[in-house]
Amino acid sequence: MPVPFLLSRVLLRFAEESEDLLGELSAVVRTPDGSLWVGSDELNTIERLSPIEPCVFGKHQSFEVGNFVPLLNQDDEIDIEGIDYSDSYLWIIGSHSLKRKKPKGRNSDKDIRRLAEIQRDLNRYLIARIPVVEGELYKTCPHPRHPDRELIAASLQRTEEGNQLIDVLKEDEHLGPYLSMLLPSKENGFDIEGLAVRKNKLFIGLRGPVLQSWAIILEIEVQESEPGILTLKTIGKDEKKYKKHFLELNGLGIRELCFCGENLIILAGPTMQLEGEMRLFRLKKVLERSDDSLIWETSDHLEVLFDLPFTIGSDHAEGLSLFPCLNQQNALLVVYDLPDNRRRIAPNAVFADVFLLE
Repeated sequence: MPVPFLLSRVLLRFAEESEDLLGELSAVVRTPDGSLWVGSDELNTIERLSPIEPCVFGKHQSFEVGNFVPLLNQDDEIDIEGIDYSDSYLWIIGSHSLKRKKPKGRNSDKDIRRLAEIQRDLNRYLIARIPVVEGELYKTCPHPRHPDRELIAASLQRTEEGNQLIDVLKEDEHLGPYLSMLLPSKENGFDIEGLAVRKNKLFIGLRGPVLQSWAIILEIEVQESEPGILTLKTIGKDEKKYKKHFLELNGLGIRELCFCGENLIILAGPTMQLEGEMRLFRLKKVLERSDDSLIWETSDHLEVLFDLPFTIGSDHAEGLSLFPCLNQQNALLVVYDLPDNRRRIAPNAVFADVFLLE
């Protein structure tokens, strides 16, 4: 197994009141102006960090997602699990997952009943784009390079079951049974944890379910049916509105995605709430796949890159972004959920890692 080469570390400095945010980072992307945009799986905001000096980001700004696209309520979390940038839009995706209530440890009878309660937070069923120009978010604005073209914030069409994607997947032969069983995400249920975008084409990585040893990437393409509303285009065989790419990742689920040229970098890790090593893969020429696909690890199309350093109970890699560093264009920024205390050099500051991509 190739050994990871750590190029550098990047200091992320948040506002003074953001101590809890440091332990909940779930997604990151770098935009052309040099900003880092960070998502949390516990908040309904996205965070912007601006470059201050080499490898130091600060001037933290927080943006309420509900100010740009409608949320179903102000209480449920979005559970942001993916952020990407394409053509002056910032894209975000929620986990689309169910959760089982946790015991609180105060009353055994109540705790046993809590374990039988499955909760659906409707804000989690969000796939949205927000215009971003020079570090600012807008509901609408002119395209910076094509002033005659208007950029409009929009989200995938909502339905009673969550959104249009969930509706079509309920009829799927592989994923439909998991959605109909109301299976929580951390029990190999349906759980989105990765997003990579190229124009209006979205690649969505599933942490679960993993079928035998096969992880799944969904491919969809969206179009604006009316201002503020996105719908799925027909792209698959038999008039389907999605494609499925099955990847043999040794039983690992997908934890994040990002594009590197025409290839897709995949962060894979344990399913459910298991602890284990996180491994990086390169899926080659993903944009050329015209139909559903089945890709073995031993094939020429899927390459193992390296394993990330593993610490039990902390440093759960969650976010990926290309990040030019030390004159290396192919470098990868990794941010962590539950960062080790050695990364947290202040209550509001934490180190992320930058690895060389060969």
